[in-house]
Amino acid sequence: MDNQKRLNPFGMRDKIGYAFGDMGCNFSFQLVSSYMYLFYTQCIGLSAKHWAWIIVVSKVWDAINDVIIGNMVDRKQIGKKSKFMPWISIGSVMLVAFSIMLFTPVGDFSDMGKILWCLLSYCLWSVAYTMINVPYGSLHSVITDDPKQRTTLSTFRSIGAALPAVLVMILPKIVYENNVLSANRLFIVSIVFSVAAFFAFFALRKMVTERVVRENKVEKVSYISTVKSFFTNRAMVGITIATVAVVVFYNSSMSVNNLVFQFYFNDASKSSLAMIASYLPLVAFMPFASNIVAKIGKKKLLTGSGLVSVIAGIAMLFLPITPDMKGIIIYVVGLMFVNTGCCVFQIIVWAMVADCIEDSYRKKGVREEGSLYALYSFFRKLAQGIGSALVALSLSAVGYVESADVQTAEASKNIKNLYIILLVVGLSIMVLSMKFVYNIGFKEEREFNNDIKE
Repeated sequence: MDNQKRLNPFGMRDKIGYAFGDMGCNFSFQLVSSYMYLFYTQCIGLSAKHWAWIIVVSKVWDAINDVIIGNMVDRKQIGKKSKFMPWISIGSVMLVAFSIMLFTPVGDFSDMGKILWCLLSYCLWSVAYTMINVPYGSLHSVITDDPKQRTTLSTFRSIGAALPAVLVMILPKIVYENNVLSANRLFIVSIVFSVAAFFAFFALRKMVTERVVRENKVEKVSYISTVKSFFTNRAMVGITIATVAVVVFYNSSMSVNNLVFQFYFNDASKSSLAMIASYLPLVAFMPFASNIVAKIGKKKLLTGSGLVSVIAGIAMLFLPITPDMKGIIIYVVGLMFVNTGCCVFQIIVWAMVADCIEDSYRKKGVREEGSLYALYSFFRKLAQGIGSALVALSLSAVGYVESADVQTAEASKNIKNLYIILLVVGLSIMVLSMKFVYNIGFKEEREFNNDIKE
C-alpha cells in the first residue's frame, strides 16, 4: 500500500505511453496487412493459390504461439519489477529483424525458395509480434483498475494505432512507380517502420507506470480450465465473434482497396484518399469516446454505429461509382460512412475485452489476463489467416490476375464490388454478435464498474 502511494497518479504520461505501445505494433502490422499480399504476388511472383495456403499454415502457427506465449506470460515472470515489460523488450528486438526479413526482395529465388522464405519469415515475425502484443494487451490491467481510466487507455491505444495507419495512407505515393509496386521501395519502408516501432516500444517502457499490485505469485491454472473460462464467458464469446468477423472481412481486405484504385480507377496513388476517409470517423469520435460510453454503454454504441455502416455499404453497391474523379468522390465519401462502425469498434474493443477478462476473474477468482487475452488473440490471428486466404481466393474468383499489370474492365469492376461486399458481410456479423451474443449491456456495465470501485 505504501508503495502504491509513492507512485505517480494515473495521468497523461500513462495514456501517451500506452499509445506508444500500439503505435509500435501497428508500424509493423499495418505494413504487413496492407502490403504483404501485394508484395509477394506482384513483386516476388507467388500465385494467389500459393499465398492462400502459406497464409493459412502460418496463421495456424501464429494462433498456436499466441496461446503458448500467453501461458508463458502468466506462469513465468522473467523480470523482477514487471510481469509484462521484459517480454515486450525481447519481442521488440525480434520484430525489427523479422519485419525487415519479411519485405526482403527475393524475386530471384526459385519458386520453392520464395515459398519457404515467405513462410519462414512470416512465422518468425508472428512469434515476435505475439511476444509484444499479448503482454501489451494485458498491461492495462496493472496500470489502473478504474473502469473509466481503462476506457481512456483503450481510446489512446487507438490513437497510437492511428499514426502508423496515417503513414500507410501516404505510402502509395512512395512505393508505386508508374502505377507498379516497387519491391526495393517497400524494403526501405520496412526498415524505417521497424526502427520507428522499436523506439515506440522503448517509450512505452519508460512512460507507463504499473500501479495495480497482484499477489506476488504465478497462478497455477490448467489449460483446460482457462479454455473453459473463455467459452463459458458469453460476453467474451460475443466480442470474439465480432472480432473474427471484422478481421476476416474488414481488416484482411485492406489490400483490395489498393487494387480498386490501381485497376478500377487506374491511379494507385489516390488510394490514400480512401484510407484518409476511413480514419476520419476515428479522429472525430476519439475525443468523445469516454463520455458517450458513459451515457449509453459500449454495446449500444457499437451496435448502432455498426448498423449505420451496414446500411451505407449496401447503398454503395447501388450507387453510380464510375471509374473517374466523380466516382472516386462517391466511393471515398461512401467508405467514410461504411468505416464508422469499424472505427468505433477499434476504439472501444480493448476496453470490452478488459471487461470480459475482469468478469471472468470475478466469477472464478483467478487471474488469467495473459492466458485469456492470448485465447482471444488466438482467434484474432486465426481470423487473419482465414481472411487473407479468403481475400486471395475471392480475387481469383472475380477474375483478378496477380501477374498482370492491367486487368480487364469486368475484373476491375468486380474487384471494386468485392471489396464493398466483404466490408458489409463483416460488419453485419459484428452487429448481430453484439446484439444477440454479447451480454454486458449498459446496466451490467454500471453494476460491474461499481463492483470494481468498491
